[in-house]
Amino acid sequence: MTPRRTMSRLAGGFAVIALAGCAVGPDYHRPALPVDNRYTPAPLPPRTAETGGVAGAAQSFRPGQDIPAQWWALFHCPALNMLVSRAIDHSPSLESAHQALLAAQEGVAAQKGALWPNVSGFFNPTRNKISQGMSVQGFNSYLYNLHTLQLNISYMPDVWGSIRRQIEASDAQRALARYQLDAAYLSLTSNLVNAAIQYAAIQGQIEATEGVIASARAILDINEKQKRFGDMGERDVTPQRVLLAQAEQSLPPLRQQLAAQHDLIDALTGDGSDVPTPDFRLADFHLPTELPVSLPLQLIDQRPDIRAAEETLHAASAQIGVAIANRLPDLDLVATPGLAANRFSQFATPGYGTWTLAAMITQPLFDGFTLLHRERAAQNTYKMAIEDYRNTIVLAVQNVSDALHAIGNDADTLVAAAKAEDEARKNLDFARIGNHYGDESTLLLLMAQQAEMQTRLTLAQAQSGRLSDTVGLFQALGGGWWNRKTADPRPVRDHVP
Repeated sequence: MTPRRTMSRLAGGFAVIALAGCAVGPDYHRPALPVDNRYTPAPLPPRTAETGGVAGAAQSFRPGQDIPAQWWALFHCPALNMLVSRAIDHSPSLESAHQALLAAQEGVAAQKGALWPNVSGFFNPTRNKISQGMSVQGFNSYLYNLHTLQLNISYMPDVWGSIRRQIEASDAQRALARYQLDAAYLSLTSNLVNAAIQYAAIQGQIEATEGVIASARAILDINEKQKRFGDMGERDVTPQRVLLAQAEQSLPPLRQQLAAQHDLIDALTGDGSDVPTPDFRLADFHLPTELPVSLPLQLIDQRPDIRAAEETLHAASAQIGVAIANRLPDLDLVATPGLAANRFSQFATPGYGTWTLAAMITQPLFDGFTLLHRERAAQNTYKMAIEDYRNTIVLAVQNVSDALHAIGNDADTLVAAAKAEDEARKNLDFARIGNHYGDESTLLLLMAQQAEMQTRLTLAQAQSGRLSDTVGLFQALGGGWWNRKTADPRPVRDHVP
């Protein structure tokens, strides 16, 4: 081979490599963020209101402070920690999201294979007979064997970057599956902690109702005695019986709610085991007094839904390049080296080799504008993904802002509920004494009992509300998944197909 021909081939090879280095379509860049670096127009208050009793501690905000991966441990409830750990190990939703991530990873690896030549081989042994009317010089037999051994090598250089854009889109889909796994992890843990808190709240309402029933029954017993001694008439005792019946009537629906909440906790744990669900009480949960608050610009990288929306946007950007490349010429290189011989022994003898080299350039000329419209559709999909991404950020910031407002307002609500319950209890004590000595009417006693029952239930709801608000804030801020020691939130289970 002459030096000139060698240089010409090298130059041609380098030209192909240089062309393969470009990729048509836009390179992805994160869009401008539609938020300021604050959640509320006014600065956050240094601390919330406080009162005595369950969940009554004051909470203070710590802007910029990070969130621990196991944020539920801040409630200092060992039974809750064990329950969440069991759910993470056995949840079908987490396992499903994990398998989706593994599938996406394999999809990326499969897509990268398109960058390499495609090589296949075949061996074709045949027994042949030619017509006796055919005259073949030097051929004394009309029967012969032919063994063909051949490689088929094809290679499509990624001249316009179509394959690399497809790999880019697949890698974005893999990242999307990763953030969907993080979102499933956050949803599972948040829902389970909230379910435990609601279970405790319903338990508190049942205990409050049972206390009201016991109190109403004690007053009814006194009234019945007074009736037997002639101090009260049937008309005076009947309202107390009605009140007791109403209190007893409210108990079965609460027990039904408790059973449903128990079933929900069992479903979230997902293991179907006989391990009993802890009998939670509101007093088992200690309200975290210091609340980390990530800044909005940090929220962009912490919320799984925002990261997932961004990866969807990234994939849409890469698909524009794929659509553009599909409208440009394609180069296909083919080589078919092989051997053809009558006997196996001839495969080792020079002169029986065959080969074919071919190149083909394909350029779409007219397709009814199909490829043009697909390119435009890809651009519109990208613009839609931009707006979806921006909307996800706006809603996430609103979510955090709502959680911050709820923490402050529900702290005030608990203070008022605790005060109302204390006053209602005192008023009931005075009404009992007054009614016993005839200074208070039965109607006032009934009203005092009803007020005391309502304030007990309201107090239990307000206490659970403060705990749930804290869960809501941790969930709105992303749940600290980035602080896990491993990317996978749970151990991998091998399944036998």
